[in-house]
Amino acid sequence: MANETITYEKRVQGFPSFYSYRPDMMVGMNNHFYSFKGGELFRHNVNEARNEFYGVDYPTIMKSVFNDTPLQNKLYKTVNIEGDAPWAITFNTDTDQLGEVQELWFEKKEQTWYAFIRFQVKGLPTEWTYDLRSLNGIGKSTTAVINAAETTIDFDLSVSIGSVISVGDLFYYAVPPFDTPVFAGVVTEINIDLPAGINNIVIDNSSGTPIVNQDDFYLYIKSAVAESHGVLGHYCVFTMQNEADTKIELFALETEVMKSYP
Repeated sequence: MANETITYEKRVQGFPSFYSYRPDMMVGMNNHFYSFKGGELFRHNVNEARNEFYGVDYPTIMKSVFNDTPLQNKLYKTVNIEGDAPWAITFNTDTDQLGEVQELWFEKKEQTWYAFIRFQVKGLPTEWTYDLRSLNGIGKSTTAVINAAETTIDFDLSVSIGSVISVGDLFYYAVPPFDTPVFAGVVTEINIDLPAGINNIVIDNSSGTPIVNQDDFYLYIKSAVAESHGVLGHYCVFTMQNEADTKIELFALETEVMKSYP
């Protein structure tokens, strides 16, 4: 475990804060805090740049948990920040579901920062991923042609690709006996023109595993941007991070929660 500097607060009789800097020695004198590092003397809380220690910039990180009604399984849908700036936030539940909200996804509404929690599905689906409403199967392909970072998967004209799939969805294939799906890439085109004999999907395979067989079974998971269903769990651990080097005020964080009905 990495070493950290911790602070003691008399009012709470505990250690509420952890700092990334690790001085060789610390001392308080004349209402100022000093530390020594590498033979040099530093006076804290006098420079304008926040979170800069010994010439190194650090992010501000806060970690806590949503744990109301712990016996109920819940969907955590949105996040609302009462403060003067948005934060990047990651979410992790007891069912190992992951969610995230990046700073640029927030919108300012009535003097607060609001965003919906986007469910993270990256790479290989796990056991609970197969229960998602956003997971859909298509069928077997006739050909799969790889051209550099682009793969075109053709389907028989009798196979219905459907209207639910869209650009940005995560595309997977399963090799017989169809035990474990493999991430192939991200959908970039859906081309359906049955009278002209066109029925295919084009993916960007730069982040996926090359397709092995021509007749693999294909499925996809909707982009979290297109379908936001939050994260599922009895409790939700959240980690907030801000890279700002100026003063940032944070008053409260709240989430919209609904009971999950299996």
